[in-house]
Parts: sequence; C-alpha cells; structure tokens
Amino acid sequence: MQLSDSQLQQIMPKLPASMRMIYLAFLNRVMQIYRIDQPLRASAFLAQLAHESGELRFMEEIWGPTPQQLKYEPPSDLAKRLGNTQPGDGFRYRGRGPIQITGRFNYRKYGNLLGVDIESIPDLATTPQIAFSIAGVYWQSNGLNELADVQDFITITKKINGGLNGLESRMKYYERAKIVLGVQSTRGVRTRSASMTVTTTIVASSVNQAQNALPRGYEAIEEAMAASTSRPKPAKPTKPASAKSKAPAKKAAVKPAAKAKAPARKVSTKPSKKAPVKSVKAKPAVTKSSVNKTTSKKAASKKPVRKAAKISGSGSKKR
Repeated sequence: MQLSDSQLQQIMPKLPASMRMIYLAFLNRVMQIYRIDQPLRASAFLAQLAHESGELRFMEEIWGPTPQQLKYEPPSDLAKRLGNTQPGDGFRYRGRGPIQITGRFNYRKYGNLLGVDIESIPDLATTPQIAFSIAGVYWQSNGLNELADVQDFITITKKINGGLNGLESRMKYYERAKIVLGVQSTRGVRTRSASMTVTTTIVASSVNQAQNALPRGYEAIEEAMAASTSRPKPAKPTKPASAKSKAPAKKAAVKPAAKAKAPARKVSTKPSKKAPVKSVKAKPAVTKSSVNKTTSKKAASKKPVRKAAKISGSGSKKR
C-alpha cells in the first residue's frame, strides 16, 4: 500500500503541508522496506509515530532538563538501562526521530543495523532518511508487525514506551488511522492466543528487552515544554544609584524674559536713483598746424579798425 497526502493529513492534521511533502516519500519507502504495507500494520505504526513525535512535528526531544531528564544521566538506574555511561550522555542521546530513539545503547544498536554511525554523530538521527529508517528497523526487529496483525496495540505500546504512557492518545490515533485506511474499528478486541504466541517468540529471541524500550517519548517533550513555559523569568538586576543620581536635582534658574526690541526698520531693497553722468567728449590733441589754423582764423575774423583823422583846432583849415 501507498500512503497518500490526504490520508496522512487526516491522521495527523497538525502536521503542516510543507512537512508532509518532505516526509511522505521517506515514510512510504520505509513502510515498503520493513513490510509495514498492510492497513492494520500501517495503522499501528502511524499511531505510535504520531504520538511519539507530536504528529512528526518534533524530531528532537526538547531539553530542560526536567527532573525526569536528569535521570538519563549516570549513575541512575534509567541511565544504566539506556546504556548511558558518560557524563552528558542523557543530553547527547536524547529522544530523536519519529519514534524518539533514546539512549546510547539504542543509538549504537540501530545505527549498526542501518550501517550508520549515529552513536558518534547523534544528530544524524533527526534527518528524514535516517530518522524514518530507524523507526522502520526498530518496528521490524522487535516483531511489531506481527503484533499489529493481531491488533495487540497494548503490547506494541509497551515495546516502544516501556510502559503505557500516553495510551489514551495513542489509541485515538490508532482508531483514527484505521478509519482513514479502511480498517473496521475493533477497539478493545485482541486475539489473546495469537498475541501470547507472538510475544513469547519475541521475548525468546530478543536480548535485554528492557534496553530496547524507548521510555517517555512525547511525554518528555510535553514535560519540557510545560517546564519552559512555567519557569519564571529571572528579574533584571537593578543598577545601584550613583552619587549624582542620589543628590536632588538643582532647579535651573529661570531668567526673566528679555524685553522685546523695537522692530528694525526695513531696508529698502529698491536700487537708489543715481544722478545722470554727463558724458565728456575728449578734446582733440593740440598740434602746431591746428594752432596756426586757429590763429589765422581769428585774424581773418577781426574787423579793420578805422583810424580817426586828427583834428587840429575846431574846424577845417581854409586856404
């Protein structure tokens, strides 16, 4: 079977369309490789992934650390069960991928099954190709397909979670997936004989079943999210007041308002009338020839003066 985008959307409605486009191809490929190709198997598989990763939206466990997450660190019993031997292993091998693989032991085991060294590079477990491959190989190697065939969803949950944490949420996804994939709802029905046979076979063939369990997948995410929102923000330290700030501020002297000055006279911007300047013609230069001409002209213009006759006595002289 091939899971469609519409079916994935109905089963995990909170998953954004952009993420569905990325994950759908990897999801279908892994379901084919690990024989999760029947509606009952796919319903159980998708229901567990939906719960563990918050509908595939959280590919890495949110780290507080919360009181429970602190138990991932050695020398706690939980740390020993997860194979965490070094300080910082709890954070280093926190839950990753759609099935929230947790602990150094599981990183080493499932990395070896895939031929990928996720123990040395744990962040590889968040990449879509490796993340969904881990979920597929974990599902097949723990015999969860056979449990899904007989609808033993309770045992599947214990194999993944180590307990029944979040069972109600897991069951809701399971019933929803069965409806979407066309499986008749048989909630609460389980074939006991077949279930016991499959479980016995798995226990006999598995090594250290307790180590295989992935405790508190999405529960740890929810707990860390709640802790981060409820944690009070530290108050900002107040700076001690300086000596200057302690002293009362001096009041600035208020100067009386200056008397308003008389408005300055407006200077006319019109150009002043200037007296007309008489043009003076330059006199011609005086030369000898011009002097001679001038002299002769003056002489010619003078009227001849008549000489008065000399009168001797009172009258003319008789001969």
